[in-house]
Amino acid sequence: MKYIIPFEDIRLKDLPIVGGKNASLGEMISALTSKGILIPSGFAITAQAYRDFIKFNLLEQKIKNLLSEIDIHDLKNFRRIGAEIRKMVAYGKIPNEIENEVIIAYEKLEKRYGKNCDVAVRSSATAEDLPEASFAGQQETFLNIHSHKNLLESCIKAFASLFTDRAIAYRIEHGFDHMSVALSIGVQKMVRSDGASSGVIFTLDTETGFHDVIFVTSSYGLGENVVQGSVNPDEFYIHKPTLKLGFKPLLKKRVGSKLFKLIYGGWWQKVVKNVSVPKCDQIKFSISDDEALYLAQQALIIEEYYSDLKGKWTPMDIEWGKDAIDGKLYILQARPETVHSLKQNATTYDEYRFEDNVRKKAKVLTAGKGVGQKIVIGKARIIKNIKDMAKLQSGEILITDMTDPDWVPIMKIAGGIITNRGGRTCHAAIVSRELGIAAIVGSANATQVIKDGQEITMDCSSGEVGYVYDGVFPFKKNTIKVAKLPEMQTKFLMNVGNPDEAFSFAQIPNDGVGLARLEFIINSSVKIHPMALVHPQKVIDKKVRDLIEELTIDYADKKQYFIDKLAQEVGTIVAAFYPKPVVVRLSDFKSNEYRQLIAGEYFEPVEENPMIGFRGASRYYHEMYKDAFVLECLAMKKVLQEMGLTNMKIMIPFVRTVNEGKKVIDLMKSYGLVQGENGLQIIMMCEIPSNVILIDEFAKVFDGFSIGSNDLTQLTLAVDRDSNLVAPIFDERNAAVKKMIQMAIEGAHKARKPIGICGQAPSDYPEIAKFLIDLKIDSISLNPDSVLKTISEIGKG
Repeated sequence: MKYIIPFEDIRLKDLPIVGGKNASLGEMISALTSKGILIPSGFAITAQAYRDFIKFNLLEQKIKNLLSEIDIHDLKNFRRIGAEIRKMVAYGKIPNEIENEVIIAYEKLEKRYGKNCDVAVRSSATAEDLPEASFAGQQETFLNIHSHKNLLESCIKAFASLFTDRAIAYRIEHGFDHMSVALSIGVQKMVRSDGASSGVIFTLDTETGFHDVIFVTSSYGLGENVVQGSVNPDEFYIHKPTLKLGFKPLLKKRVGSKLFKLIYGGWWQKVVKNVSVPKCDQIKFSISDDEALYLAQQALIIEEYYSDLKGKWTPMDIEWGKDAIDGKLYILQARPETVHSLKQNATTYDEYRFEDNVRKKAKVLTAGKGVGQKIVIGKARIIKNIKDMAKLQSGEILITDMTDPDWVPIMKIAGGIITNRGGRTCHAAIVSRELGIAAIVGSANATQVIKDGQEITMDCSSGEVGYVYDGVFPFKKNTIKVAKLPEMQTKFLMNVGNPDEAFSFAQIPNDGVGLARLEFIINSSVKIHPMALVHPQKVIDKKVRDLIEELTIDYADKKQYFIDKLAQEVGTIVAAFYPKPVVVRLSDFKSNEYRQLIAGEYFEPVEENPMIGFRGASRYYHEMYKDAFVLECLAMKKVLQEMGLTNMKIMIPFVRTVNEGKKVIDLMKSYGLVQGENGLQIIMMCEIPSNVILIDEFAKVFDGFSIGSNDLTQLTLAVDRDSNLVAPIFDERNAAVKKMIQMAIEGAHKARKPIGICGQAPSDYPEIAKFLIDLKIDSISLNPDSVLKTISEIGKG
């Protein structure tokens, strides 16, 4: 046939004939079906059909004439001309030869999938998916199309969509000749995800460009809601290197609100419609962990194939759907990702920091998923309807419910973008990344709580969550040059507490992580005191019990909630730096800090001086906490054995005596964490004078040491860090503290055990860092914002 090509006969080389979307789909079906990738079949209507349609209806010159009248700066003129062109195309007639071929091709699909089978009609422009032409969604897609008549009508609508306002503006912006771009149409059997789930997969982290993760999003119903960003989907991160080795490295997952879903209309309607999702389903994940891992495996196969094909790493943007009838997971589309893949050779990055402690004193108006890792100050401009786009002035912050490709012209002049709806793969998020604009998506209430014209500050600089503050707060922007680490005996590690920032921090030159603390993770992600999950009967307050139930809704065994959440967050940090070593310190909350967790007051003593009280190793084997320590150990075991992240080392804090160290190691062994097994190293915080004095004895128990300069200073100088009265005396540069550090380093080396430092001192004082290097310390762990500065200072001598 002249105008029809089955997907099975299409390859990437056919892009000029069938467009980028169809060429990629055909390539996958032809090459990857044998590798287990499930892809619904169909056919492409070639770009020649579009050209012959335009010629048959005598439209080419009329379209050219109208396009010549466009003034890109006159929105009213622009929209009028686009509407006229679309109307002309919509009234066109498909030539008989094309119509007959489309009908015959559809009838072949009917023989395969059933009479009046439902299909998706997707536009595929011949210039799309090129590196310099990366904006998604320029043309229309039509779902749940049945019968010859409806299919042909949808084809004409698809032809007309080549002249949407957004598509015209895009071609002008990128210098494409309007008449040189043609439209092919993909007709693909629908997957019945209207009764199940669907979503989008990226084979990198969409915020940082981090290579080694696969990012899966999922929501109920057909996938257009996720693609368009009209719902906040569930999110899953999976680690590529250990997935390849056969492990199950689900690093972390976040449940989305999923307020509604797109489903089929009634049989008489042959359309799709949005319906509300029951509250009980909103708070649950729309796919299982095993399904997320399966999708990641499929994505990995696709990425590896395209990377081999192109001769370089090619991250992918993939759409998928789960069929409610057969329960299988299908790949619907795949195309190269075109934002971070173009930045692979970047040698600098911008770091945004507030000048003072803004986050504690600023009033938070709303929050959502932060995009862009920036801080932006500006005047809020609320625009609820695209018709009012002219109200936005250059540099103002656009506040709206959600965006679609029609919003691109004003998104380009916005200082920042805040939406009520959408997830990390929604239109607003994708386009913001492409334009280099900060965005906060899925805030739920931005258009209600922010006033039009209000001065606001957008904070997307601190990880996954983006905040909107009332008012203007000064900040600094530093351009950091990414340099190689100096060739030295001493290794430069980082202190990383927030998993949401790990992928970004991993791109700073480093030799690994010297301190990943569980306290931040337990406080911000787990939130519940572990003993409340072990002994829920001791929690008397009904409101507290209800809150625990809400947080652990997916878990019949509440203890597993703690294990999974802790493992996923720790795993994210360990995976970000894989295969470099990552030292994870087990929990070192003081009793007053543990009391602040949900239900903490039921399980914690009240101490006069918790800083030197019930903390660290002494807590782990005590009857008051022993049952909770089991959960910590099982979480670490999951990171090592289920996720395969064997680059993790475990560190024990505040070990007062040698015998106490032995007790803890024996206890860990009974829970499956065996020192030396699969290379597991257990190291000790050296932060108590007894650790320094008896370092040769502690060296017989532990595999190495890390100096905690904060506590070592406190206990050497007898200064309570929590007391303002004696705070001025606290100084790591004190001669006695430096002597203690020197003794620790010399003692560890004499015992032939490695020793590093993870305390604050070398981050604050370059002279301390130099002092440590002169002592030939094995590693220095610095705060991420101090790494390059400290290395630079040391380089100056």
